[in-house]
Amino acid sequence: MTTTQPTALHRLTGAVLLGLAVSSAHAQDLPGEGIDVQPIKSSIAEETFQTLLVSRALEQLGYNVKDIQETEYATGFTALANGDATFLAVNWVPLHDDFYKNAGGDAKFYRQGTYVNNSLQGYLIDKKTAEAHNITNIEQLKQPEIAKLFDTNGDGKADLTGCTPGWGCEAVIEHHLDAYGLRDTVVHNQGSYSALIADTITRYQQGQPILYYTWTPYWVSGVLKPGVDVVWLQVPFTSLPGEQAGVETKLPDGSNYGFPVNTQHIVANRAFAEANPAAAKLFEVMHLPIADINAQNLRMQQGENSQAAIERHVDAWIKANQATFDGWIEQAKAAAAQ
Repeated sequence: MTTTQPTALHRLTGAVLLGLAVSSAHAQDLPGEGIDVQPIKSSIAEETFQTLLVSRALEQLGYNVKDIQETEYATGFTALANGDATFLAVNWVPLHDDFYKNAGGDAKFYRQGTYVNNSLQGYLIDKKTAEAHNITNIEQLKQPEIAKLFDTNGDGKADLTGCTPGWGCEAVIEHHLDAYGLRDTVVHNQGSYSALIADTITRYQQGQPILYYTWTPYWVSGVLKPGVDVVWLQVPFTSLPGEQAGVETKLPDGSNYGFPVNTQHIVANRAFAEANPAAAKLFEVMHLPIADINAQNLRMQQGENSQAAIERHVDAWIKANQATFDGWIEQAKAAAAQ
């Protein structure tokens, strides 16, 4: 009986076949292999955290994720529609509905699932002034004597720390000034929100009255705590512009803060999503607790705001929520295998 010894050629052939098998399995495990992804975000630095988390997940699927490009929302939606960008992780609904519709709507965009729930917006004043003058509703600022309490430059009008042009919230505030008859007594201060709110916080620390717009998730409500330092102002009735017209802002308990409770979504170029079911499924299933964003944003405000620091925050979140993160990846891979 003779035994055939494997030749060098046989061994080489076997190694090649094994390598191809491993490579094939690897390709199946990583459906994004060789595919570029371009994330975008607005100029709000605090949106980096949730955007990077999506990028990390895409990298686990094999995608080549480029550095985040910064652009304002209107331009960003156009870039997504044209395929010049791949995804935006912070699409507020209904606040951004005009941007979404104007750039092409569902024909151009893929948007499934909810990334963040219970995103709030509204107007606040310091609690001391609210209680001293019984101020509960922004309509009271029509009264010159009430408006003067929040005058910071001596023109007799209330100075409202408002919203940066291009974010969408500025259009709602401008609409409210007309709808609630506040044009003659309130000035909407716009510009760099971070600079304006820093000045607002300084005035509060000096014991002066403050009037400002803000939103959650964001660090401001961790520094000026609603119910402790400041109070939300209600509005006399619901009134919204553009695509939001007709959306009710009154809450189940009857209170009305002028803005609907928003949800945040990952919105992507539709052609990319249709060609990449793994990424599409990932965008659909990712969900981030709003409390986690608030906590991370507060760390940024306290000085941990470098790119390296934010990346550490993302890595720490993944480690603390590893089972959840791994579940997203597995669902995405399963979608690619179908």
